Amino acid sequence: MPKPKVRYTQQLARVTDVIHTIRNERVILARDLAAIYGVETRTLNQAVKRNLKKFPPDFMFQLTEDEARELERSRSQTVILKRGKNIKYLPYAFTEHGAIMAANVLSSDQAVTMSVHVVRAFVRLREVALVNANFAQKLQDLEKSLTDRQDIHERAIL
Repeated sequence: MPKPKVRYTQQLARVTDVIHTIRNERVILARDLAAIYGVETRTLNQAVKRNLKKFPPDFMFQLTEDEARELERSRSQTVILKRGKNIKYLPYAFTEHGAIMAANVLSSDQAVTMSVHVVRAFVRLREVALVNANFAQKLQDLEKSLTDRQDIHERAIL
C-alpha cells in the first residue's frame, strides 16, 4: 500500500514544481502541461486552438517576449535554448481552470488522470499561501505588541 502514496506525492511534487506566478496568476506553461498530460506540446496547442472558445483569458494567455525571457532566465540553464538563445514561439500559460479545460479537450487517459494532480497542486499552493498570510499577520501583530511594550519601557525610563 505505501507505493501509491509515494507515487501520489511524486506526482504532486512534479506538478507543483512547474507552477509559476506570472501576472499575479499561478500558471503552468504549455510545454510543462503537455509533459504532465503525456502529449506533445504541439498536440496540446492544436487541441486548444480547435477549442478556443473554451479558453477565455482567465483560463489561458500567451506570454509576452519579456515574460518568456524572464522565465527562461529563472529556470535551469539546461532549459535555455543553445542555438541563438532566442525564443521561437511565445508560450501559452494555463491557469488552474485552463489546465483542467486542457485535460478535457485532450483525449489522453493520462491527461484525465493527471488533471486530478494538477488540481491538487493548485489547491496545495493556495493552502500554503493562506498559511503564510496568516503567519505574516501573526508576526506583524507580535512586532506591534513588542514595539508598544518597548515604547512603554522607554517612557518609563525617561
